[in-house]
Amino acid sequence: MRREPVLSRFPRAQMGRRVAAFGIDFVAIWFVSALLSSGFIFNLVFLVSWLLLRVVLVSINQGQSLGRWALDIKVIDLQFGRVPGLLELLKREGVTGIGALLVAVGLGLFAAPGPQRSSFGLVLFLPLLLDCGQALLDSERRQAFHDRWADTIAIATQRGYSLDLKLKKLLAQTSRYMRK
Repeated sequence: MRREPVLSRFPRAQMGRRVAAFGIDFVAIWFVSALLSSGFIFNLVFLVSWLLLRVVLVSINQGQSLGRWALDIKVIDLQFGRVPGLLELLKREGVTGIGALLVAVGLGLFAAPGPQRSSFGLVLFLPLLLDCGQALLDSERRQAFHDRWADTIAIATQRGYSLDLKLKKLLAQTSRYMRK
């Protein structure tokens, strides 16, 4: 059981930052997919883009995708304490990629006319909510289903852009100038 020392060695990423990093990746991939295609081809382009950004880039970029880099988060293998291998990343991001694709399709159904389509669009959010909801219930490890299945964990790191901290500073400066 070499997992416990790895868990205690690294600070876990805050849930809000993980959600924001996922959102940045999702919007970037959705935007590229929407520009390049529509219909069924959109789904294929979305999944390929998801795998490129969240598997290939993460394996090359020391465990960080675009969103994780922007918010100083890194994914590591729980057993060894380093960047996961391609198989672990494929398992992890396969689950989240399918959930993200269902959310993208669900968002598209909200734009379609008819009440049945919008209510079905809500149902498509459930797989991703169930997957990531486990991280909310796990206060110690903060692992979602995809983390447990691939034996990974998201940690806070010093390497990145610190977008959230820069936005907080900008908002504080703006509110100070508004008061004067």
